[in-house]
Amino acid sequence: MICLLVLAFLLFPQSSHAYLDGGTGSMLLQIILGGSGGVAVLIKLYWHKKTLLKKNKSE
Repeated sequence: MICLLVLAFLLFPQSSHAYLDGGTGSMLLQIILGGSGGVAVLIKLYWHKKTLLKKNKSE
């Protein structure tokens, strides 16, 4: 019964009266830029660790 109610709310949405202020766009931009920067650092650290392991094996 509860699943049917949740499904009904998801399939037949009501109109919402939401307000997005001017700072919302900059907040989303910061999230996107911060996430891409974090992924770039993660890839750099992984790549650096991978090259260090190759040097140690050949020596």
